[in-house]
Amino acid sequence: AALNAGAHKTYLIEEPLAAAIGAGIDITDPGGSLVIDIGGGTTDVAVISLGGIVINKSIKVAGDACDEAIIEYIRKKFNMLIGERTAEEIKITIGTALLNENDDRLYEVRGRNLINGLPQSVLVTPQDIYQALNKPVNSILNAIHYIVDKTPPELSADLLIKGAVMTGGASLLDGLDKRIEDMIGIKVNIADNP
Repeated sequence: AALNAGAHKTYLIEEPLAAAIGAGIDITDPGGSLVIDIGGGTTDVAVISLGGIVINKSIKVAGDACDEAIIEYIRKKFNMLIGERTAEEIKITIGTALLNENDDRLYEVRGRNLINGLPQSVLVTPQDIYQALNKPVNSILNAIHYIVDKTPPELSADLLIKGAVMTGGASLLDGLDKRIEDMIGIKVNIADNP
């Protein structure tokens, strides 16, 4: 497509490098930079140094998996079927990666009752959605922990100073940055335009 649009040369680069450039990270810096790119279909975690990827891991758990987890949770708990768009709205509105027992917000969800096939509405809480998202969030946390654990010691010191950068739409999940910080002990910054 780029060649057909008139570009003379086209280069393909790995997604974490593109995410780092988009987030304003100087990828040519010899110090290590941790990039956590949580998109729709995949989560890419990488340590970047001197314009290349030192270590990376890509898993097929990201925003779409979170939506599917919400659909499955609502189906099991309330015997109700909802669509992907509704699941995404729930995730954006009251989705959270941190459990807060004092959060008393309620969100009305409409769908189809699986027993009688009729329209139904139920009220869900942030605690419900925390439970629903626990499995995909833990998969993302495990991938990040793996990369931090396998990072060479010299670059690990850089990560402590610079922190990590999160990009991708699913990085906006409430509390996810704090949960990652608590796990790896490194400051996590969300890109200005993730």
